[in-house]
Amino acid sequence: MSQTATLTRSPDWPLQVKSPGTHDWERTAARWLRDLLPARYGGYLTLNRHHALLARHVQLQLQHEMRAVRVALHTSRADLPTMGMAEAVIENTIRMYAIELEQLGRLSRSVRLVSEALVSTPAQRKR
Repeated sequence: MSQTATLTRSPDWPLQVKSPGTHDWERTAARWLRDLLPARYGGYLTLNRHHALLARHVQLQLQHEMRAVRVALHTSRADLPTMGMAEAVIENTIRMYAIELEQLGRLSRSVRLVSEALVSTPAQRKR
């Protein structure tokens, strides 16, 4: 099985992104990746022109988000009571952070797959 087939058959391959090698797949990958960044990044031509660079930046952004959520999760029991939060709110907040961490992990795996596909695309290497 080819690397492309392996990537796109993975449950982590994003549904919004066409399979590598198909018509317009890089455009769908870039659109999906841009949607994962804060809107202000949309104006940076370097990220818009170099999709592998865009994927790298998204990976870094997700790593920092995951760090922030881990800190929030690990400090909730100590910090939230001092803010006057009720125990039920604290428990719901902890569950929310745990769910978010799982979602960010899945998203990170998807970005990694798209990034690998972009880097292995000959057109990307020439840009």
